[in-house]
Amino acid sequence: MANLDDTEAQVQAHKLLGQKTRISRPLDNGLTRALRSCCVIPQRYILGVMGLLGVCNAYTMRVCLNLAITQMVNRTRGDGSGYVDPNACPSDDSINNVTTIIADKPYAIFDWDEKTQGLILSGFYYGYAATQVPGGYLAEKFGGKWTLGVGLLSTALFTFLTPVVIRAGGATWLFILRILQGMGEGPTMPALMIMLARWVPPHERSFQGALVFGGAQIGNIFGSFMSGILLADGRDWAYVFYFFGGFGILWFCLWSMFCYSTPNSHPYISKKELTYLNNNVTTAESTHNKDPVPWKALLRSAPVWALVWAAVGHDWGYYTMVTDLPKYSHDVLKYNIATTGTLTALPYIAMWVSSFLFGLVCDICIKKGWHTIKTGRIIHTTIAATGPAICIILASYAGCDRTAAMVYFVLSMALMGGFYSGMKVNALDLAPNYAGTLTSLVNTTSTFAGIITPYLIGLLTPDSTLAQWRVAFWVCFAVLVGTNIIYCIWADGKQQWWDDVRQFGYPEGWKHGPLTRDTVEQPESVRLSDHKSGSS
Repeated sequence: MANLDDTEAQVQAHKLLGQKTRISRPLDNGLTRALRSCCVIPQRYILGVMGLLGVCNAYTMRVCLNLAITQMVNRTRGDGSGYVDPNACPSDDSINNVTTIIADKPYAIFDWDEKTQGLILSGFYYGYAATQVPGGYLAEKFGGKWTLGVGLLSTALFTFLTPVVIRAGGATWLFILRILQGMGEGPTMPALMIMLARWVPPHERSFQGALVFGGAQIGNIFGSFMSGILLADGRDWAYVFYFFGGFGILWFCLWSMFCYSTPNSHPYISKKELTYLNNNVTTAESTHNKDPVPWKALLRSAPVWALVWAAVGHDWGYYTMVTDLPKYSHDVLKYNIATTGTLTALPYIAMWVSSFLFGLVCDICIKKGWHTIKTGRIIHTTIAATGPAICIILASYAGCDRTAAMVYFVLSMALMGGFYSGMKVNALDLAPNYAGTLTSLVNTTSTFAGIITPYLIGLLTPDSTLAQWRVAFWVCFAVLVGTNIIYCIWADGKQQWWDDVRQFGYPEGWKHGPLTRDTVEQPESVRLSDHKSGSS
């Protein structure tokens, strides 16, 4: 009887949506019924928590090298001489402001200059950019569960093997390995965005987006803090890679057991939640499965390019912090490695907490009708761009005042928490049916910031002095503010016509051919003038 009730509930839900597709779900049995009775937490929240841990896992493996590299590399130049910086901050590990090899770094066996280190740190993003679009395509075609899971499993295995690879092939092999790690993580965001588009109703997206993508900050917190502990007292940096690689393999096992690509493929979701999701989630799976991606319209969409530019600006600022804050804290502010790990985690704690607050505020304001979705996305994106831009400049002018500098860095990342309820979930607003493809396009383009930023900072800071870092921070300021202005002008918060042309029809004057496999005439009842930008 339970199986019959489930099917009737699903059919009724799809009738309400006007869908004529046949529902296919796993067969019910005693185990699934038992699991359903035990699961009092809605499955979309379980997905949110597991997605959070998945993003956390991805970021720990992405950033663990950022702190470890400070203990892998000696601080002398190739000619064996030290570099004298008359404005250097005081440190117990330096004498007369001369950077020397530190005695408590017995595993600092590599002589890589700042340029080489910047190139190695950017290697991950070459692979990350390469698999964004293929990852989005695979997730839309085969589902997000295995596209995401297998990708992160491969990164976990590569992370675990990192010490062996470095010792065998040095900087060259490490650079290649980092590219492979990035390729494994490329499908992460597109696959998660597709799953959220299938699982999360529009009025819950700000909070769920903050929950899931806040895993990035958990990863940065956990990665920085644990790396500082594992590297303290001159321990071998290899332990960092063994620890986080193992953590990634464990997550894959849990993900495989608990998460599914869509509500209708979940074997033990409750009837109540399934009906609720089918009634409230805006997605037309039956249509988007047989129609090609509307590239002709997508690439001509101003809101899409506004989103791309906002992502470029955010990633530039974010990667500057994630990739280079450990180096700045260690090389400029002269914190020891254990303290560097702990203090580097503080800004990400602030960003994680603030992301929930921003998400709740945004959802409440939209539900209450205090502002539209478009306005909410612009407000929170602006906070997440201009706030950090100002704070990092103030941090650079704080000089050797360590307390003031860290306060500014913490405040910078706290304000950046508005990003998740701003432009990060905007892809779900614009294109719920092609969220994976749109996220792939946005992430592929913005990932070039991750490629350029570490290398450029390596070029701008050859001696890692305070004055050199200040120039790098001013560049970051210009990118953050400039891209945010573009977003404010062309952003939108409404589902775009090309995302469901069967519903909205073509705009007047469209001359670029059909977007569907069969020609769709614009319904008389649907006018693009009624589909105005930013309405909620």
